[in-house]
Parts: sequence; C-alpha cells; structure tokens
Amino acid sequence: MSSKIPLVWSNENKVHTDLINYILNFFETHKTTIAQLTVDSNSEINSSTLNNSKSTPQNPFKKTQISYFTWELNIQQLVEYLICIPNSLTFDPSTDLYPILDFLLNKVAIPFNNICKCIIRCPRILVSSVEKQLNPTFRFLKEFGFLGSNRITCQTIVLLVYSIEHTLTPKIDYLVSLGIACESVVSIILRSPGLLTFSIETNFKPKVEYLLKEMDRDIRELKKFLQYFSFSLEGKIKPRHMLLVEHGFTMSLLEMLKVCDGELNSRLIEMRFTLVEDKQLL
Repeated sequence: MSSKIPLVWSNENKVHTDLINYILNFFETHKTTIAQLTVDSNSEINSSTLNNSKSTPQNPFKKTQISYFTWELNIQQLVEYLICIPNSLTFDPSTDLYPILDFLLNKVAIPFNNICKCIIRCPRILVSSVEKQLNPTFRFLKEFGFLGSNRITCQTIVLLVYSIEHTLTPKIDYLVSLGIACESVVSIILRSPGLLTFSIETNFKPKVEYLLKEMDRDIRELKKFLQYFSFSLEGKIKPRHMLLVEHGFTMSLLEMLKVCDGELNSRLIEMRFTLVEDKQLL
C-alpha cells in the first residue's frame, strides 16, 4: 500500500502533511494488529484492544485511530474524513465517539455495516452533540413522518445535523408558502428528502422566480413536480426552456426535465413533423 495519497488542500485546512503521513505510516506498520479487531454478535465494538492501547507521547492518537478502523474506514476514507474534521484525532472514543455510535445503532437503528457509509456521507455527525443536536432533530424528523419505510438511513443521515429552527422548519414553511398543502409537502419530502438539503436563497427562490417570470408558468405546475428543484438552473432548466422557446413548443416540467438530451431531441423532431403534417392537412 502506498503511503502517499493525492490530496487537495485549502488555505483553511489545518491538517499538516506530516500528520497525515504519520497516520498512513502508523496504519501501514500496525495493519496486522488492526485487522484482528472484530465486532461481537451484538454489533457492539469490541473495545478490549482499545482499552489496552494507551496513548503515548510518541503516539497520542493510537486509541482513536484504531477505533476508526473498527468502523471499517479504509485509509483513503479516513484521510478524507480527517481533512474535514481534523480535531477528531484528539477524540476520546469512550466519551466522544461511542455515544454517537450507540445513538446511530440503537436509536436510529442504522445497521452496523452502514455506519461507515454514514460517516463518509456526513462527517459532521461525529462532532454533533447527541443531547443537543442529534436526538432533538431525530425526534422532529420522526414526528414529521420519517418512520417505517421512510426511516432515516445512511442516505438521509445528513438531515440529523441540520438545525430544526434555522434549516429544516424554514424550508418546510417556504414550500407551504408557495401554496402547497401541508399534507402534500410532507408526502413530497418523504419521497424526495433531498429537498430539505437545498438552500432557500440559492435554490428555491431563484428557480421559483425563473419559473414564474422567465418561463411564464403557474405555481400549480410546480406543485405537481417539486422535483423541479433538484435540477440545475443553469445546467438544465434554462437550456431546456430556451430550446423549447427556440422551436416554439411547450412541455410540462416533468416532460421537459426528466428525459435525457437524446430523448428530448427525438421528441422535438417528432413534434416538428407533427406540426408540418397538421399544416399540410389545412
């Protein structure tokens, strides 16, 4: 295994190359010991090795490092995670990490083999307070409807780190303010939870403005197709709309956005032929 992994560093990043190299070298040296760590039948971390792995001046991060490997984070994923949250190297697993792991396993009911996916998808979860952030938000989401088949999974885990007051509630209220019934908003969000990850200022508002002013469409059409917000305004919505305007055709939002470029072009050709045939019959 190579100890050099290409990384992209920002000016704000406080993790130094020598520290990353130290981590890589440590895992390369101790990979045999690390590979022996197991998970018991109750899906709880076997901490006997951790308890015997004391921090030392030469290796102050040993317990935390081994803990990450019990979650099956590979080297590349670990380095990417540490770039996002470098101070996690100083965590004490028993007080900083295990309570969050216990919350994810037993409260949220995330399968153990998906814990790694949760961390990769949402590194912030490991620096979020269970009492102040994760548990209140989890209760809010359950009351909203994230239960049963709509329960929180590793795909939607990022919702747990969002503020109820400043992020989740304002987005729900904004959708309702468009004239969409509360029941419909709930149903749509449960089908497309990614809507709660979109910004009101940089996603919702610009797209609603373009829909009403430039496309001259009715808000009722948006109610039928809230997935409209998941498409790029500059990359897809505007180009598709301009293409229709150029040919003098109209389509529903669903027809305009859900198809690939090839299928859209085929439909436009078909519509042109139909238009020509209709003119010839007149």
